[in-house]
Amino acid sequence: MQSADSSGQSTHDTGADVPITVSPISDFWRASALLSRVPVRGIDDFRAELIARSVWSWPLVGLLLAGFALLPAMLVYTLTANTLIFAIVALAGMVLLTGSMHEDGMADCADGFGGGFERARKLEIMRDSHIGTYGVVALILCFGLRLILLSAAGDAGQAAILFLVMAIVSRAAMPVVMHVLPPARADGLSQGAGRPNLMMVGLGVSLAAILALVLSGVLATLAILLSGILAVGLVALVAKWQIGGQTGDVLGATQIMTELFIGIAFIAIL
Repeated sequence: MQSADSSGQSTHDTGADVPITVSPISDFWRASALLSRVPVRGIDDFRAELIARSVWSWPLVGLLLAGFALLPAMLVYTLTANTLIFAIVALAGMVLLTGSMHEDGMADCADGFGGGFERARKLEIMRDSHIGTYGVVALILCFGLRLILLSAAGDAGQAAILFLVMAIVSRAAMPVVMHVLPPARADGLSQGAGRPNLMMVGLGVSLAAILALVLSGVLATLAILLSGILAVGLVALVAKWQIGGQTGDVLGATQIMTELFIGIAFIAIL
């Protein structure tokens, strides 16, 4: 397993003297290249200020990825009418599209927070490419709960909606943690991604809320936003306590935990 904070990550500095030319479209494609394995041509500048600027579009990347993952899942559901099979195929599609980067972060956080006693040791464990017992257990529980939530939503005919909303809102949650917590180490993905300003973070959250409202309605959106706030607050508090800030792994854990909290809230109001 390659850590989200490993030195082999794709962000790099192309030189501070190179002028920055950006647009909303380039923000979206840069975010797509950062958050997925979807091939994106013409995007090779991943300076911190450009990544930080692109966070407003991260919910749109979630929508795009979930939309692609839903295509084979809907086909399989048409053939089988089985919501559990639908959920498995949809999650498998997201894993392929993202390269399991968020799951990697969740597992690394579980190993580091659970297996280390000092801050330096926790960060060392999180950077280790091997997965430990805590990480394995965390992945099993997280995948199992997501499967159950999507299957339960499918029984009410809402599995696709929940899948889309989880992908959208959880990717708006990561920039919030980037904004409120400092990087926990001097290198790694979180340091290289920069600190997004409040306007870009707020724009991303607002965009996610609007998309959730269109997809799921007023009551569900309120539950989704409240559960998302709770998830972000919990992850931020634990990360601050454990390692004094955020890393790329913490951002991955934020995405996964936000999905779980959103799924629970969504099922609760069905």
